Amino acid sequence: MKNNQQATWMLQTKRADFNEWAEHFHISPVTARIIRNRDITEVSEVERYLYGTVKDLYDPHLLKDMDKTIDILQEKISGGKPIRIVGDYDIDGICSTYLLYQGLKRCGANVDFQIPERIRDGYGINESIIQRAYEEGIDTIVTCDNGIAAFAQISMAKELGLTVLITDHHEVPLDKDGEELPPPADAVVNPKQKSCSYPFKGICGGVVAYKLVQALYEAFHVPEAEWEEMMEFAAIATVGDVMRLQNENRIIVRWGLKQMARTKSMGLRKLVETCGLTMETLTAYHIGFVIGPCLNASGRLQTAKLALELLLCSDEAEAAHMAEELCLLNEERKTMTQKGVEEALRQVEELYPNDSVLAIFLPDCHESVAGIIAGRVREAWNRPTFVLTKGEDCVKGSGRSIEAYHMYREMCGVQDLFLKFGGHPMAAGFSMEERYIDEFRQRLNGQATLKPEDFIPKIWIDVAMPLEYLSEKLIQELKLLEPFGQGNEKPQFAQKNLTIRSVRVLGKNRNAVKLSLITEKGLPMEGMLFTEGDSFMEELGSKTVIDVVYYPDVNEYNGRRTLQIVIREYKLHD
Repeated sequence: MKNNQQATWMLQTKRADFNEWAEHFHISPVTARIIRNRDITEVSEVERYLYGTVKDLYDPHLLKDMDKTIDILQEKISGGKPIRIVGDYDIDGICSTYLLYQGLKRCGANVDFQIPERIRDGYGINESIIQRAYEEGIDTIVTCDNGIAAFAQISMAKELGLTVLITDHHEVPLDKDGEELPPPADAVVNPKQKSCSYPFKGICGGVVAYKLVQALYEAFHVPEAEWEEMMEFAAIATVGDVMRLQNENRIIVRWGLKQMARTKSMGLRKLVETCGLTMETLTAYHIGFVIGPCLNASGRLQTAKLALELLLCSDEAEAAHMAEELCLLNEERKTMTQKGVEEALRQVEELYPNDSVLAIFLPDCHESVAGIIAGRVREAWNRPTFVLTKGEDCVKGSGRSIEAYHMYREMCGVQDLFLKFGGHPMAAGFSMEERYIDEFRQRLNGQATLKPEDFIPKIWIDVAMPLEYLSEKLIQELKLLEPFGQGNEKPQFAQKNLTIRSVRVLGKNRNAVKLSLITEKGLPMEGMLFTEGDSFMEELGSKTVIDVVYYPDVNEYNGRRTLQIVIREYKLHD
């Protein structure tokens, strides 16, 4: 299914005094309008959005139980008690573990780490990890990016006499009456708790860990500059876990990207080089679609310890070798993913084309790529999608959602089917017995309140802007809005009734199209469209008029600079 043929183009209509903002901040009214479209309403918020620095981040002590956690850690560190960090195998868990390990070690802690293996252990802390910690004389467990849903496991740890500190960002489980049911840990640091007064709930596990390190460094009088140097890993976690780039997340990613150019992590530097990138030109896109998948690949196909050991590695040759290994693993992951996507789409087309909520069973698929496949199917059909795979003794599933469907809340309505589950509004994971798959699908669809219009993708346009308004100055100014990503999307402009004067398919794979266009007022402009060229030519036929959603760019060729547009969506006139 091609969403761009069915998508509704929607023009943002949020109101503000754009001329006042433009004058106050020395920006164009167009840029002011885009900022307002990102749900920013106050002048102080505009200031923070454009020029926010590390000083504008929220105080870590606003997080519930942060002070209690620091007090306990100070006591454990001064007493030399063995501390074990229990992380997670995805990019957020890897970065969280790295931050806590480096931070605790810097403060003199007797600390090590354990990252669950996806196949053997499943998500989060489990009984065998706790039993191992107890037998190995561990005094304190600190979780990161997991633990909030591990009520039974934390109860077991407490019965064994362990101190347990939870740091997490996932939804807090609810009991049958809808009341929060946090685990019985000694302290729980999670902004999602109703009783937590932290001003911004949308941070990832890596940022929670980063905040804990900040408070820990304050307590141990470690220079603040050392904490700031670690921001790059909070940024990688934020982008990799697809957090919304709003509020302080935007500041963390913006400044974290700047910090990467000066990184002290040999492993990160070698991974970036192996991917054919440079530290100085890294963007959020590179983190999300190049670096992040490589770090994730180790946890998917082998053990996440490989990625963590790469980040901790200080030997150049060893780091280069591990970076190459991660890149090779990622290539293997891509092949497996493509095969799974093809089978999943076939199943939807043949078996479930009318389901509101898609639940697809791929028994032969590697469970590590289920989430990626769910995301691809969700993109193709614009419906909440669960992909289930066959494990050793149960099935495991990953879900990816759409804006109209709160995935975690809907799963709470069928929680009696799960052995274990957790997640967000937009993504979730679970395990259950194979015999419940059909009931799972039927009940989710039965309780869903989705309407037909929820399945129609929406293309949001920031400004309907004639090409005559474009200038290099405006294009340069738009860079103030970076980094782009989830929640701070790259601006989209629209222009109707462009006449196509000529078309040329480019690239050895014929996956780019160059269009020579002219506006109704006679302005010529080149447009680049990255799509399957031959399919576009077939669709074009004899049509000569096109509406476009675009982003402006400067094309440099042989020392000559010309304006052009990159076409994101299009509609051809019959």
